[in-house]
Amino acid sequence: MTAAVAAVDLGATSGRVMLGFVSHNELSLRPVARFPNTPVATIDGLHWNILELYRNVVSGLGAAVREEPSLRSIAVDSWAVDYALITGNRMLGNPYHYRDQRTAAGVEKTSALVSATELYAANGLQFLPFNTLYQFAADAVAGSLDQAETALLIPDLINFWLTGAARAEKTNASTTGLLNVHTREWDDALIERLGLPRGLFPELVEAGTPIGTLLPAVASEIGLSNQAALSLTVTAVGSHDTASAVVAVPATGDDFAYISSGTWSLVGVELPSAVVSEASRLANFTNEGGVDGRVRYLSNVMGLWLLSESVRTWEKSSGAAIDLPPLISEAAAVTTPVAVFDADDPRFLAPGDLPSRIVDWCASNDVDAPRTRAEFVRSIIESLAHAYATKIEQLTELSGRSIRTIHIVGGGSLNALLCQLTADRTGRTVLAGPVEATAIGNVLIQARAQGLVTGSLESLRALVAQAFAPVVYEPRSR
Repeated sequence: MTAAVAAVDLGATSGRVMLGFVSHNELSLRPVARFPNTPVATIDGLHWNILELYRNVVSGLGAAVREEPSLRSIAVDSWAVDYALITGNRMLGNPYHYRDQRTAAGVEKTSALVSATELYAANGLQFLPFNTLYQFAADAVAGSLDQAETALLIPDLINFWLTGAARAEKTNASTTGLLNVHTREWDDALIERLGLPRGLFPELVEAGTPIGTLLPAVASEIGLSNQAALSLTVTAVGSHDTASAVVAVPATGDDFAYISSGTWSLVGVELPSAVVSEASRLANFTNEGGVDGRVRYLSNVMGLWLLSESVRTWEKSSGAAIDLPPLISEAAAVTTPVAVFDADDPRFLAPGDLPSRIVDWCASNDVDAPRTRAEFVRSIIESLAHAYATKIEQLTELSGRSIRTIHIVGGGSLNALLCQLTADRTGRTVLAGPVEATAIGNVLIQARAQGLVTGSLESLRALVAQAFAPVVYEPRSR
């Protein structure tokens, strides 16, 4: 029997609520709500507009219930690392955005307490200046932790508001830097060494665990009676969006790499255990938790943020909206060589005029800068494909995993130029899609928890491959 579940998928630029219909031989999705996720800059920094985001989530769930009154389950995934501080049932301020500049003080304080080598041995995470433990350290310096009783990552916060239950799902908790890379439990020794209150960190749960049922006020808001709400479960899934996306990679073996391509690009392989060698630390690769105890061994690349922020800059300067697909087509037609820049240069992290920063990078590296918008777009996409190729070669060396095919999932799978250039630069077959991999992975783990499907991740991926045939890009000679 086919039944419906609802996936709340919150990205760094937009959110969506999707209905998923699943049985042992059926998998389909239908969007019921899409909404922007726009940060807000205030006098004290850059914040997520979390109340507006939650309002849209509840509105979207109301639409899902109207379409499918017999909805069986709800689950939330989002981006990683950011959190809200809670006392009782009260949030102590809007969560900071990971692109806020406050974390420099946290990096400095943490580095004085624990060396980079020790930290990597404990948590297995790549260094990123906005990792959660650095944000906690910055909040400790500012005194913001003094009144806090609990810290909840974004999906856990939404679940708390829906159910009243404060839990921490492990795939997202693994991105905090405070989960032990081997035990997948809170690292009490590290937390104590960093001087953080142990009580901030709630009970950990695995993907597939029921969180609870909707609070009566929430049930009423989305149009359910209290009785109907009792049969609707809020379920923990791979609440880090990449963890859910990796569930939906339609791979048929283990000789694959994945690129979850969106605002960020996550380039990685799935492993049974962590890689915490010194070579891995120096290469800045990370070991994040995956569903079913798997390890997502990967590295961050700046991602399509480079393109979207450039477009935002051009729209602001011209006062006119830009249609991206024609611009990508113009970029594909560029025949003259364009600059290939370091996509991970820290100057590209903060919001602002990215085209000017690309010009600055080119000037400081004695490279001819792009001149037209089409050349800028081609330069960005070539640079992303080059970064992907570099990461793929590092992955094979550091993990020992042979990589025959590359699966690109997420929004970047729709960018034919990016997919083709990735195949060309890596010399490997690229399989593109599904674009809604995160929502699909979210749906599948809910469905398995509900008994609608059974089996390993491999059997779930076979269902994805059957339902969403990928587009194939073969490498061309360069």
